[in-house]
Amino acid sequence: MKKYIVLIAAVMALSSCNDEFLDRYPQTSVAPEEFFKSEEDLELYVNGLLTMAGPGSYQAGQSSDNMATTGAVEIKNIVTGTPSSQTLTGGWNWGTLRNINYFLDNYERAVASEEAIAHYVGLARYYRAVFYFGMVKRYSDVPWYEHTLDPSDDEQLYKTQDSRERVMTNVMEDLKFAVNNVRESVPSGTPGLSAIKAFYTRLTLYEGTYRKYHSELGLEGSASDFLQKARDMASDIMESGKYSVYSTGHPESDYATLFSSQDLMGNSEVILVNAYDATKDRSGDVNTGVFGDYEQSPSRDLVMSYLMKDGSYYSSVPNHMQLGFVDEFQDRDPRLMQTVAYPGWVRAPNSVPYIQGLNKNFTGYHQIKGYQNTTDNIEISSADFPAYRYAEVLLSYAEAKVELNELTQADLDMSVNLLRERAGMPALNMVEANMSPDPFLVAKYPNLSGSNLGVTLEIRRERRVEFAVEGYRYDDMMRWHAGKLFENIPQGMYFAGLGKYDLTGDGVEDIILVSKDTTIPVGDEKEKNSLGVDLLYYKAGTIDENVDVFLENGEDGGMMVTETKARTFEEPKYYYRPVPVQQVTLNPNLKQIFGWN
Repeated sequence: MKKYIVLIAAVMALSSCNDEFLDRYPQTSVAPEEFFKSEEDLELYVNGLLTMAGPGSYQAGQSSDNMATTGAVEIKNIVTGTPSSQTLTGGWNWGTLRNINYFLDNYERAVASEEAIAHYVGLARYYRAVFYFGMVKRYSDVPWYEHTLDPSDDEQLYKTQDSRERVMTNVMEDLKFAVNNVRESVPSGTPGLSAIKAFYTRLTLYEGTYRKYHSELGLEGSASDFLQKARDMASDIMESGKYSVYSTGHPESDYATLFSSQDLMGNSEVILVNAYDATKDRSGDVNTGVFGDYEQSPSRDLVMSYLMKDGSYYSSVPNHMQLGFVDEFQDRDPRLMQTVAYPGWVRAPNSVPYIQGLNKNFTGYHQIKGYQNTTDNIEISSADFPAYRYAEVLLSYAEAKVELNELTQADLDMSVNLLRERAGMPALNMVEANMSPDPFLVAKYPNLSGSNLGVTLEIRRERRVEFAVEGYRYDDMMRWHAGKLFENIPQGMYFAGLGKYDLTGDGVEDIILVSKDTTIPVGDEKEKNSLGVDLLYYKAGTIDENVDVFLENGEDGGMMVTETKARTFEEPKYYYRPVPVQQVTLNPNLKQIFGWN
């Protein structure tokens, strides 16, 4: 089916069993002088360090305003609870770093060419950069360990955190080495030079914008250095000509193909593929978690973020806040219908349109991006995941340029507008965007201003839309200093009140909302629509009533309500996480920042 999957399965098997395979070397059975002998040994060890995003990313939107969730998601628990170092105990894990540093401390024992050694060292340093990027995003200041930790070295065991500035300087040195030494041609499904450059672009854009918008760090003066690096690396990838936006001229389906393909190897847009094949023990089945009423449902705020098909703002549509499910999907950016189940969408194996299922604490919307619409279990489990996409490089380039106040229309045409063209959308015009910014977006980012306000907002919209439910939104909200958006409780579809509603777009009612005191009929007593099909009955009311559908104004209608518990995002504290109390007990030299205790 996929010839390259055998290699990927072997590599990922090593990656998934680090505790069994890698951890034993620093601890017990095999001395480094007996293992690190050849290039094959270096390859085997570094393959065991492999880490990249997978289909679980389709559920990462629960940590952002793109989704409502009933899950125990950390950020939701933080803004609705009383978090502390006693309750936030995850994340302070250094096992991966130990494995990386063990390699970097011992690779010189191997007999291999200088080029080969440099390649594998570059990969190891890339993985160390990936590790530390995750730690810095979570804690900001963390201890930097250059070498494998010696249990007898009290100075290292009990050291305090290094500054974010120092850690990121070291991370950039790792990435610089990786960019200069990692091969372009590598085994399928493993990171080569282009993947390293894509990550370099992601990290530098994140750090540049984070420093720019987070004055509590006192690092605003170095923000432009990172943004320039993001701009230049993105430009380097673009000028290489190796990648292009995937398009076959079918805007109604091309975008969705990236998330439903059984084989992304060779796709012009995918820089790094995470390959799956259930017949080779590589299953990527996330259908249950992605679709339906299992923990997550797209928010109406996400749905409202998409433009009209003619490029105009949805917020400009008359009475847009009171539009029902069928009307709000009319004439929208085609990417919306390739992300969220739309009126008329047919779910396999059925031949008739799916009727949105309504449920307590959910929005009524259903995610189809990342959902494999088939009953074939092999196909469901064998869709590849695009770990790095060229689309991200293009949008990182545009964002870095506008943040540096360098953006031109030509820049937009070679970046954002290539993605809009794929979607069949009008090009983004810089002058028009700046003349009339969308009030919907202006309200979300009150810390933005200036002559490029409108186009900055549109680039941010494009990121949200293009990467919806791929796991990007949480990081974007954090780096843009948009934490207050976490205070908004996700809402769902709008209903005017009790009565019958068409949810498939054929003009025929499918459901009926009735009062909480109604006795729902059974069997032949149920009312049928004009097609002779039983209506689906739901009791509607407020969230504190025993009903099926929670509406803002109860029987008088409004948007669906997912919960009511107040949310508070404390700035700047909640942009960071505390060091778990157990770690501070073991090492009193570790310090909490920004009011954590």
